[in-house]
Amino acid sequence: MTIERIECHVFRAPIAKPVQAAVGHFGNRPAVFLRVWASDGAWGWGEVFCNFPPVGAEHRGRLARDVVAPMAVGAPSDDPASTWRLLTARVRRMAIQCGEPGPMAQVVAAIDQALWDMRARRAGLPLWRVLAAAAGPTGMTADGRIRLYASGIGPDDVAQTALAKQAEGYTAFKFKVGFDPARDLANFRDIRDALGPEARIMVDANQAWEPGVAAERLRALESFRPYWVEEPVAADESLADWQALGRGTPLALAAGENIRGQADFEAAIDNGHLRFVQPDVGKWGGISGCMAVARYAQLAGLTFCPHWLGGGIGLAASMHLRAAMGPAGMVEVDANPNPLRESLWTLPAVADEEGWIRLPDAAGIGVDVELPALEAYRVAF
Repeated sequence: MTIERIECHVFRAPIAKPVQAAVGHFGNRPAVFLRVWASDGAWGWGEVFCNFPPVGAEHRGRLARDVVAPMAVGAPSDDPASTWRLLTARVRRMAIQCGEPGPMAQVVAAIDQALWDMRARRAGLPLWRVLAAAAGPTGMTADGRIRLYASGIGPDDVAQTALAKQAEGYTAFKFKVGFDPARDLANFRDIRDALGPEARIMVDANQAWEPGVAAERLRALESFRPYWVEEPVAADESLADWQALGRGTPLALAAGENIRGQADFEAAIDNGHLRFVQPDVGKWGGISGCMAVARYAQLAGLTFCPHWLGGGIGLAASMHLRAAMGPAGMVEVDANPNPLRESLWTLPAVADEEGWIRLPDAAGIGVDVELPALEAYRVAF
């Protein structure tokens, strides 16, 4: 059974209010969805990261359609990890030549997601069960449950947004920092006052600070007791700078969405500065690569919390991957409106007061994309 063809669908959904982060903002919600078809008629869905830059969705759509898809046709469809390694090798030199290893890896990551979805659909099982079996001892405690947290909050109306998500059953919350220092602290004061002293609150700086400045910013945050501080400095700062930052603060550091490659993940984990590891299934590795990172992190005593801030396909894949590794960590769910998430599927209701949900028993990722419902958002590429 081999890959026969790959459909590529590019969408942009309008939103009333831009999504803001210290690294930039976007005024609509883009998505690149790939459907991979196999020679036996089986199929599966994957999603390519495309939030940045503003032209990222159309460009990645062209890369998928015109560059990577022809390389994938004829590759095995029933062994996702082997095909991920094969495609990674096939795109390597072109990625170097055009200076785009990130976008190339993102397209390959989506194909990998689709092949895992396909594998689970063939088996008639939810993806988390298939992944738990592949994960070995790590997956023995998997029971289909995951804990959610609301992310992407701020920098405006942080307390109001957090309270609204709390009313929906969320028990953990992440808001944006990396703006004016006074604004960051005022926002933390507001959200802490609103949610209470024991609420689990994380912050995400989106690589905003230089290492020296980051140390000062972390000291200012200590009294608010964030559960973690995400990407306080650029992902490619030296391991020595990351290590010094981690040793100089009692706060837990988190990162991973902008690390690419197993070797770089292992170096970061071994460096000792992280307590939470956050690979992104749409940015690098797909499910195959991110599961290997998750195993390595968990063996090192770190907590795996997959990163995701896109459409509904990548979110579902992230949830199944986290569930397959056992009931630990958390999965982020963007608090901002996104029709390309909301139109695809409805999250299961929060099952208990600690914010856990149980994934449905539908085959694959549990998402069947109704393309006619998305036609209003389709863009040419």
